[in-house]
Amino acid sequence: MMKTKKERPSSKLLNRELFKQMINNGEIRGIKDVENILKDMFGNILQELLEAEMDETLGYSKYDYKNKDTDNSRNGYSKKQIRTSMGNMDISIPRDRKAEFEPRVVPKYSKDVSPSMEDRILSMYAKGMSLSDIRGHMKEIYGMNLSDETISRLTDRILPIVNQWRTRPLESVYAIVYMDGIRFKVLENSSIRNKVVYAAIGINMDGMKDVLGMWVSENESSKYWLNVLNELKNRGVKDILITSIDGLAGFEDAIKAVYPKTEIQRCIIHQLRNTFKYVSCKDKKEFAKDFKSVYKAVTKESAWNNFIQLKDKWGKKYPLSFKIWEDNWESLTAYFKYPQEIRTLIYTTNPIESFNRQLRKVTKSKSVFPNDTALLKMLYLVTMDVVKKWTMRQKNWASILAQLAVYFKDRVEVFS
Repeated sequence: MMKTKKERPSSKLLNRELFKQMINNGEIRGIKDVENILKDMFGNILQELLEAEMDETLGYSKYDYKNKDTDNSRNGYSKKQIRTSMGNMDISIPRDRKAEFEPRVVPKYSKDVSPSMEDRILSMYAKGMSLSDIRGHMKEIYGMNLSDETISRLTDRILPIVNQWRTRPLESVYAIVYMDGIRFKVLENSSIRNKVVYAAIGINMDGMKDVLGMWVSENESSKYWLNVLNELKNRGVKDILITSIDGLAGFEDAIKAVYPKTEIQRCIIHQLRNTFKYVSCKDKKEFAKDFKSVYKAVTKESAWNNFIQLKDKWGKKYPLSFKIWEDNWESLTAYFKYPQEIRTLIYTTNPIESFNRQLRKVTKSKSVFPNDTALLKMLYLVTMDVVKKWTMRQKNWASILAQLAVYFKDRVEVFS
């Protein structure tokens, strides 16, 4: 009587019994033996796939001459060593007399059938692993002897992609753009220099966030930011509604020179850091608590009134802390004109600060980069890992967009 499906032993059960038998026979003593067995199994599967492909090419299986309907036939094998996800492996590639066989599982002239070795190396490089760490990993796990120069050349293959990404066309309008710089150490002319990577993150009119670009320079300056802004314009950005920036001198003038209608909000968090550095440690806690009444006020008018009261209390002791607010009051308080949903998005450059922290998390093992190119390669790979997670539009974006339309009604074409 035929067994029902339920009564048939499962392949899992058969494998378990097979492994038990191998353990009892002393064929498996440790994890290395398991790896070797899996490697043999993988090699056998590859070999069977090649044989199946040859059967398909010729139209008949091996020794099945009754069903042969071709003047072509098998012609032995050629030996080939290939790289796989299980390490290096020797296999036999079937041949046919007319040389018509084109294997798909192990393509001709290909010696690597693992999930792209380059992808593996780039993934490790993007996680901040050094060249020597990658070399050791590839040797230990995949049995591949790769030099640092080979790994470096493999990662260099993404440079055209990096350049294409850095010069890609952008959207014509962005609702909000955050701009800030982050410092790295780079070896240049046999000396270590501090380099600034300029970064711009934009939220488009659909509420989606993206890194618009990254640029490397000697130091952060408003003149270089002017170059960055002109490049954004040349890449298609015709208008920006609001920018959120740090307090770099001349930065606002650079923005106005390229985008004269753009609203500028200086980052409150950057400003508070500058404010508190003039305050002694014994007063800092009380001073910081008092200052919340300024930047957390409901209206711009109440913020100014609270500021004057604080100045009466602390101004004589810490005049510089108040002067830097008075000199930049308009750009520091621009967010007060908007509803809370928009205020939350623009009063700080937190989105780009968060992005920079993710860059730091990966690059912290790199105390010094050998050159600007190596720095950009790694930052690009990290950026791609970050950006692929930005799949959701900003929360309550429909409501925010409707509010922006009211405050920027003079730019009707932006919302059409």
